[in-house]
Amino acid sequence: MDAFYAAAEQAAKPSLRGKPVVVGGIGPRGVVSTASYEARVFGVHSAMATAQARRLCPNAAYLTPRFTLYRQVSERVMELLGELSPLVEPLSLDEAFVDLEAGGSLPPAATSAQIRAVGERLRRDIQAATGLSGSVGLAGSKMLAKIASEAAKPDGLVLIEPGTELELLGPMPVRTIPGVGPATAETLRRAGIGTVAETAEAGEAELVRLLGKAHGAGLYALATGHDDRPVVAERDAKSISVEDTFQEDVTDRTRVQLEIMRLADRCVQRLRAAGRSGRTVVIKVRRYDFSTLTRSETLRGPTDDPGVVREAAGRLIEGVDTTAGVRLLGVGVTGLADYTQEDLFAQAATARSEREREEACLLYTS
Repeated sequence: MDAFYAAAEQAAKPSLRGKPVVVGGIGPRGVVSTASYEARVFGVHSAMATAQARRLCPNAAYLTPRFTLYRQVSERVMELLGELSPLVEPLSLDEAFVDLEAGGSLPPAATSAQIRAVGERLRRDIQAATGLSGSVGLAGSKMLAKIASEAAKPDGLVLIEPGTELELLGPMPVRTIPGVGPATAETLRRAGIGTVAETAEAGEAELVRLLGKAHGAGLYALATGHDDRPVVAERDAKSISVEDTFQEDVTDRTRVQLEIMRLADRCVQRLRAAGRSGRTVVIKVRRYDFSTLTRSETLRGPTDDPGVVREAAGRLIEGVDTTAGVRLLGVGVTGLADYTQEDLFAQAATARSEREREEACLLYTS
């Protein structure tokens, strides 16, 4: 979907149509989630500080996200995708992969014209159902389909013909490849590698030397156009978490602990709503200087007990120095399961007694 949150707001409020719209945090430390194309003309983009966006485009409408609205629109779009194929893999509210072969949307040995017709029909259906535009990428792999979709924006369609993949990819920046972030790109740049073609020419052995076995081998495969990842209809969540960003740095230790308890309760509520339990409790702390750290504790078994999660999160925050100020706190649970181990009622007490025994031993032997 094109500039999804902003476009949804423009569709819902006719007075915003054709005007710059910025959706995100509107406080002094807010961050832009989505900017309409009218706002992008002024240099506003996602992940930019809202304060900077206001300087670039002071006359834009700055709006807090309305996720209920966005989910409603997203559900309608996903329904349309589901009519094309049973294999739909949502990546977010506004993005998904669709395996057209699995749904019979294409005849055997479909021509380019037939493939394009399916994509164009989808775009028309989305426009008719939601009033919003979407961009479609058609290709033989997930990586290439995503690249094609980005090339099609806004409100377009790009088909990557079989046999043209390497010619298309070659001159593109290496960051075009999924999974290549700033750190990886900088490592490659120092080695004289800046494009996809140069990445392929470097060879698998060199990429493994630079980036490690898993990352290097995976990058080489993608750079040479090999991507056999299937479209997975149901993506199993690996974790459930919640976090809050504060308008002002929190320095009071008691408040930090209370916020962690509150976040732990919210996390368990989401855990139970999903019918899951988890074995590892994780906290996230972003300090005043934007440095971020995580701490985790693995329990004896999966739980959805708020008391257990609270105590684990409390123990973890005890080991973090927050006196200089905290911008963000988060609590999450990983190692998810579909069941709860019932014998965890003594979890916290057992952990405390074990620590006390260890401390006593250390004291005795010192």
